[in-house]
Amino acid sequence: MFTIGDFARHGRVSVRMLRHYDATGLLRPAHVDPVSGYRHYTAAQLARLNRIIALKDLGFTLQQVGDIVDEKVGAEELRGMLRLRRAELETAAAAAEARLVQVEARLRAIESEGRMPTNDVVIKNVGTLRVAELTATAAGFDPEEIGPVITPLYDQLFRHLDAAGITPTGPGVAYYEDAPEGGGRISVHAAVQVSAPLQDGAFRVHDLPALDQAATIVHRGSMDSVVPTAQALAHWIDANGYRSTGYPREINLECPENRDDWVTELQAPVIRA
Repeated sequence: MFTIGDFARHGRVSVRMLRHYDATGLLRPAHVDPVSGYRHYTAAQLARLNRIIALKDLGFTLQQVGDIVDEKVGAEELRGMLRLRRAELETAAAAAEARLVQVEARLRAIESEGRMPTNDVVIKNVGTLRVAELTATAAGFDPEEIGPVITPLYDQLFRHLDAAGITPTGPGVAYYEDAPEGGGRISVHAAVQVSAPLQDGAFRVHDLPALDQAATIVHRGSMDSVVPTAQALAHWIDANGYRSTGYPREINLECPENRDDWVTELQAPVIRA
């Protein structure tokens, strides 16, 4: 048998943790000296300890861990619990990856402060566009809020167009407005250029108004990393005597499978300040 200290070292856990597992009934000592109260464990108990630690690291509560190791949970229920936990971990990992992308974008924006953009900014007129679109609301205008809203919208839009026998005639156009309910919410419009009659139904076909003056810049890469490009455009607008009059439109010039290879034109409506 091992003392609690020796067993903790072999199990790579703390003595405090073993005492807690004893108190909760999760892992009782094999023997407790009736005089000294010292706890002793056997090597065979390392197997139970390993299962406890593995399940706890997967995010199960100690109650759930106890039910699993005591075989109070059936095999099918356990598989369901593990699948659910796997999905939760995958979602958390994806969210962490998205946050890292945003941190990198903000760092690039900070690093470029005080420098004029090397990208070419062009002032041009943008004509009326007939588009088919779907609309939803995002909690805010940062990429982390927009991305999860606009991506499913485009998936739904293209399914509707395919069912209606409508083929896009031009690039995708994403544009934004302050949502009527306020609170910083944004109306997200996922649109694509079409040649089709005006309609309202499963999707809307309408004419997107012309922009008399738009300051435009090309962003290369995923829209998750658009912040430095968008802020470079803002610096150019301010430095050249213009004032923005709305959210920039996003024209999807190239959208290959790899988002890092996307090419998107930002079109910010402007007037002379």
